[in-house]
Formats: sequence, C-alpha cells, structure tokens
Amino acid sequence: MGWLAAGDGYEVALMEGRVVARSTGGRAVGRQLKSLPRTLREHPEVDRLRRLAEWLDRHAAACVAQVDAWMVSSLPVPTGLLARVWPDEAWQAALRDLAVVGDDPDEVGFLRDATASGELRVVNLDGETVRLSPETVTLPHPVLLPDLDDLREFAAELGVTQKVEQIHRGTWRKPAEVKAGATQVSEFAGGRYASRFGLAARATQLGYKVSGGYATCRVRDAGRVVEAAVWIGEPYWDSEMETGNLTWHDQEGRALPLSEVGPVAWSEGMRMAAALHAGRQIEEGS
Repeated sequence: MGWLAAGDGYEVALMEGRVVARSTGGRAVGRQLKSLPRTLREHPEVDRLRRLAEWLDRHAAACVAQVDAWMVSSLPVPTGLLARVWPDEAWQAALRDLAVVGDDPDEVGFLRDATASGELRVVNLDGETVRLSPETVTLPHPVLLPDLDDLREFAAELGVTQKVEQIHRGTWRKPAEVKAGATQVSEFAGGRYASRFGLAARATQLGYKVSGGYATCRVRDAGRVVEAAVWIGEPYWDSEMETGNLTWHDQEGRALPLSEVGPVAWSEGMRMAAALHAGRQIEEGS
C-alpha cells in the first residue's frame, strides 16, 4: 500500500504487518526510519494502520482455519470459489501448494494458481504444470492420499511449503483388526501433568475444544460428523492429572465402536491424543 502523510515531515505505511515511517524533508527525504518517531506514535493515521494490521492478522488466521476445515473434512470445494478468493493474498497463502484432487481421484497435484475463469493450475507428480477445470475439487486429508510417502518426497524436491499442514500432518492408520465391541484406545493414556489446568491449557493451545472433562475435536468423516474425545479431568480439579482414554462419539453422543470409526476420525483423534501425551511431565532418568 502507499505512503500516507502523518504530521509535519513524515509519511507512514504498513509493511509486513508493521507501521513504518519515512522522512519527507531535509537531507533524509525519502529515507525509511528505523523506528517510529515519538511524535507519530499516537497519530490518527498510525492508529488506523495498526488497527488495519490487526484486522489483516485476524483475516489471515480465519483463512487458514477455513482451509484447514475443508482439508480435515475432505469437503468438495467449488472451483469458482477458489478462483474468487485467490486474488486475496491471505487466501492465496492458505491455499497455495496444497494437494488437490479434481475429477480423477487418482490424479493429485499441488495447487499453484487459480484464474478468474475458474481454471486451476497444478503441478502433477510428473513435475508438469497442468490445467484443471472441474466443478469442484477436494483438498484431501493426508490419510486418504495414496502413496503419501512418495508425495512427501516429491514435495521436498519441489520445495513445497504449506501454510495449512496437510502432507506433513501426523497421520495414524487404524489397525486392520480391532477388538470386537471395543470403544476406547488407551495408547496415549497416562500422560501426567502437574495440574488439570496445565493439561486443559495445552489442549486449548493446540486448537482443541475443552468441554467439561474432555478435550475434543470434531471431524466430518465419510459424510457424518464424529467427535473424538480425551478425558482430561474434572474442570475444578487442581491437583495432578493424567490423560485418559481416547473415544469417539456420533452426533447423538453415542460412543462408537472402534470398528465404526472412519480413517480420518481415527487419525485426527489419535493425533490429538498423541499431542496431549507429548506435553506430559518427563521424570529425569526415564
């Protein structure tokens, strides 16, 4: 954006999320200053730029959150929608280099551009830039991507950097056989925290919802909403606490047998449980 007049002898602008100033007079005319002069710190133009920077930060975070939701749920996204939002730098940063799938589920490519006409440009696994015009595309959850290890290796060769964690997202695949009637996974139970507050704070910091005595994450898997939950203790308990078992529930609150948990819900639930367990207290020498 351009420079704005602010006070006598100065102009201000927003650069990389920070308000900067330059001189418009004297020998230093046009020179960008290392810091804002004291006389400008409360200037109305500076205040407006600071508020704009805060809004841009919130907007960028909202774009990432929305794209992450599309990816985790593998929802079909209209190609026309991607074309409309692409000129917005925040949307483009969130979408660029994500693995996308069009009409052919076996054809995966990294998104590089979306034109106003609704055409997508992607780099396929042969390293070629191809054009796609499907009505919708999906941003698949990595557990659904075939040959994920090969895709990760190819992405490293291309120098792919994703704003939304997709191909390098931690994934867990459900065992081919699970115990009949079982509804819980205890693999990540027993992670000890100094307090329930610390455990709940870690869950919140990681982006999970804390409801009652559980840390939860909600996932749309194969057309239905499933909620994974890890027991973290009663809300007002202020002593040591350990992570509990991992369970999954449907929209009516019914505990799902492990045999009914889909691949995405399984992976995301295990990812949450592993992340909470990773923050546990580690005794010296263990």
